[in-house]
Amino acid sequence: MKESDLYPPIRNHFHSLGYRVNGEVKDCDVTAMKGEELIIVEMKLSLTVDLLVQAAKRLRLTDMVYIAVPRPKRTRSKRWRDACHLVRRLELGLITVSPHAKGDKLEFVHHPAPFDRKASLSYGKKKRAQLVREIEGRSADYNVGGSNKLKIMTAYKESCIHIAVLLDRHGPLSPKSLKELGTGDKTPLILQKNYYGWYDRVKRGVYELTDKGKKEMLDYPDLLETYSTEEGSPD
Repeated sequence: MKESDLYPPIRNHFHSLGYRVNGEVKDCDVTAMKGEELIIVEMKLSLTVDLLVQAAKRLRLTDMVYIAVPRPKRTRSKRWRDACHLVRRLELGLITVSPHAKGDKLEFVHHPAPFDRKASLSYGKKKRAQLVREIEGRSADYNVGGSNKLKIMTAYKESCIHIAVLLDRHGPLSPKSLKELGTGDKTPLILQKNYYGWYDRVKRGVYELTDKGKKEMLDYPDLLETYSTEEGSPD
């Protein structure tokens, strides 16, 4: 599909609704007018930053601005959903065009509309709570922002290391004793799940550190130093 292939179905659609349609007017790919109403459509073969910038500039001319792209094969992908969210956030409309034997098919994904920030914040309330819990669960900043290819230190992993340090120092302990030493309410679940294979249950309700745990916890010297200097002993 060429970019010019997007034009006929868009023109035909707005013609059918009684609009006067023109292509390439003052740098606008498509204009459609009916009375005082002006619609502008910017077309590209993919949803790019340049297209979003171009369309956003057209909002100086009218509230009714659409971007039009070929319909992607994977409309349920996270990448496409995120792109649609960004288009909505910019208060732009989105049109997709797909080839069809009886003529290219036009689909309005959404129309231009004011972005509802309150609804967006309400929708993200759960994720915000998860983010805050993760921030509060970390004892310090052990990651470098932007280093997504490196192993990330999470609050969960910090708890695992804290438990490992205490088991290494004191020997086998119960979840209750570990919690009294400050490992947190998730201690029983961490020990049961044993995601990293660091713990062994030596008897009911008592765990010890495995050789694997003793070896791998050495990869986190900063946390080892932090937790090794903490005072306290199990009751």
